[in-house]
Amino acid sequence: MTRRPPDSCPGVLRLHQAADGPLARIRLPGGRMTPEQLAELAAMSDDLADGAIELTSRGNLQLRRVADAAALTERLSGAGLLPSRTHERVRNIVASPLTGRVGGLHDLSDHIAALDERLCATPRLADLPGRVLFTLDDGRGDVTGLSGDIGLHAVTSTDLALVLAGRDTGIRVGTDTAVDVVLAAAEALLDLDSGQWRLHDIADGVPRVLDRLGLTPAEPLAEFAASDDLPIGWLPQDDGLVALGAGLRLGTLPARTAEFLAAVERPIVITPWRGLVLTDLEEWPAEQVVRVLAPMGLIFDAESPWLRVSACAGAPGCAKSLTDVRADAAAAVESGRVGGTDSRPEGPVPAEDVEVAGRQHWSGCERRCGRPRGAVTEVTATEAGYRIE
Repeated sequence: MTRRPPDSCPGVLRLHQAADGPLARIRLPGGRMTPEQLAELAAMSDDLADGAIELTSRGNLQLRRVADAAALTERLSGAGLLPSRTHERVRNIVASPLTGRVGGLHDLSDHIAALDERLCATPRLADLPGRVLFTLDDGRGDVTGLSGDIGLHAVTSTDLALVLAGRDTGIRVGTDTAVDVVLAAAEALLDLDSGQWRLHDIADGVPRVLDRLGLTPAEPLAEFAASDDLPIGWLPQDDGLVALGAGLRLGTLPARTAEFLAAVERPIVITPWRGLVLTDLEEWPAEQVVRVLAPMGLIFDAESPWLRVSACAGAPGCAKSLTDVRADAAAAVESGRVGGTDSRPEGPVPAEDVEVAGRQHWSGCERRCGRPRGAVTEVTATEAGYRIE
């Protein structure tokens, strides 16, 4: 299958040659990982990369400046983080991070595992573009709004809506057949492919997929409201235990902090908002975790200005960036210029004069990589300074 241009999404077996060195992206379906896997990944970051773990907007992880790709592949395989070499770049499955633990209409945990396993077991689906995204929303509206290509959205405790190109199709499926329908839709997407990256880009893609599936949508279609509530702070679970949601400064987890997280010996969920959830804690241990890890940079305060700021890789990681945009964004937060006055000058301004309230994304060039969905103030580097719009 040929594409325009060739699919260049990085993975583990094909690294991205960033300006600061090779970059590896590790897929985590549903963002889920064991403490043992996190401990091993922290060790890999120290031994083979730059000592930090980057979180992505699809709940995946990245290591920068990889020194030994072969050793990384071997260690990831041993940790269970590379279950399929043929399908590793198409395991893009985002799910409601709190599903099965806090609220939601239906626990989609089994669907995450089943979709990943069966996706990897279908040889043809290795040809999916690396940008195709599967979404599994348990009804709370947190991930359907990420505008995936193929997804499920719980509408009752037993019925799931088929979501294509981020919108309801009107098709309702039972929980026992839902994964079958998602995989059939993925094969239909391949049937229609003529070089596009996403289902969104295929002319009349949604009705054409439904036609290939032999499904007729019902009316009216649902409008799934997106939730803006990030899983941050103390989160009581339905079973009486506690989950802790944490943000990270610009989505970066130092390896040393990851080691402490792993030492808690509880399951971890990486969220598509570049944060994480530490699950299944008793109350007293949860209190100790906050006391130890908050000073190490984990953000448990939902009002923290750090949670309103995102940024692209910037220099030196990206050759196209005009500046070290992450350092400039961090300086704005640390100096109190985030969340106060909202200044909108007509022309570009120096980094030290940028002052923006609310949600914002800093970019090192006009490509604006990593921009989150929804309303956001864009702070974009130019040759003359930052433009705010």
